[in-house]
Amino acid sequence: MNSDFVNITEVSPRDGFQIIKEKIPAEEKISIINSLIDCGFKQIEVTSFVHPKAVPQLSDASTVLDGIRRDKDVIFRALIPNLRGLERAIEAKVHKVKLMLSATDSHSKHNANATTLDAMRDFPMIVERAKEESVKVSASISVAFGCPYEGNVPTERHIMLCEKYREIGITDISLADTTGMANPYAVKNVVTTLKEKFPEFNFSLHLHNTRGMAFANAVAGYEVGIRDFDSSIAGLGGCPYVPLATGNIATEDIVHGFGEMGIKTGVDIDAVLKLARGMQQKYPTYASSFLVKAGKNSELSIAPEGQMK
Repeated sequence: MNSDFVNITEVSPRDGFQIIKEKIPAEEKISIINSLIDCGFKQIEVTSFVHPKAVPQLSDASTVLDGIRRDKDVIFRALIPNLRGLERAIEAKVHKVKLMLSATDSHSKHNANATTLDAMRDFPMIVERAKEESVKVSASISVAFGCPYEGNVPTERHIMLCEKYREIGITDISLADTTGMANPYAVKNVVTTLKEKFPEFNFSLHLHNTRGMAFANAVAGYEVGIRDFDSSIAGLGGCPYVPLATGNIATEDIVHGFGEMGIKTGVDIDAVLKLARGMQQKYPTYASSFLVKAGKNSELSIAPEGQMK
C-alpha cells in the first residue's frame, strides 16, 4: 500500500447506532448505509449479531443486510460474539466478521460475561466454520490502550493475546481505544512492539475521541505503519460497557485531517460531511464532530473591508 493512502472503515451503522437509545427504523439504517456506499467506503461495519437483549438497537441486523445495495465492490463486516452469531451472519451474506475480545478480564467479564481467555474458547470453531463459507474473520483487542477498571494494559498482555490469535489463524487485528485513554506515545509503543513481534499481522486502529486525542493518535499510528482505521460519521458511538463512553473519531474529521496532510482515503469528504450534518441534527446528544462545527479548511470566508467592532 502506498504510504500516502489509508483505508477508512465506516462503523457508524454498528458502533455508532448501538449507543443511540431512540429506535432507528431499519429503513433509515438501510438508506444511511446506501449513502455511505456512495461516499466511497470500501468496507463498512453494518451491524452486530449479538443477542437482541444485549443491544436492542441492532436486533434488525438481518433485515438491514437484506435491504442494502450490493452493486458495488464494498466489504460488509459484522461484529459477532459467538458461533450462533456467525451462523446468522452467514445467512445474511456478510463478507467478513469481527470477533470481540477485551484486553483485560475486568472489561471482559462486564462485556462478555467471561474472562478474556474463556471468551476465546469457541474462537477456533468459529474460524473453521467461517472458512467453510469463505467468510473472512478479523478480531479486536478492546480497551487496548487503557481499561476503565484496571488502567494501563501491559504490552505483554497484547503479545499473549496476539499469540492466541495466531494459533487459530487470525492475523487481522483491530487495536481498539475503547475508552479513549490512549496517547500518541502509547500508540507508537504498542503498535511498534506488536508489528515487530507479528510482522505477518495486519493491525488497524479503532479510536474513540473521549479526551480529544483521537486524531493525534491516528497520526501516531500512521507514523509507525498503520494504514487501516475505523471511524464513524458525526463521531457517533461508544461501548455500552464502558463508564461515560463517548463516540468514535468522526469520519469527516479523520478524512479531512489526513487529506490536509496529503494522505488520500478514497472517501468523498463533501458527501460524508453532508451525512454527518444530518446525523448531528437528528441525534445531537450523541454527535461530536469538529468538522460539522467548523467546516473544512478550504471553506474560506469573505474578508471584511475593515476592523469589525
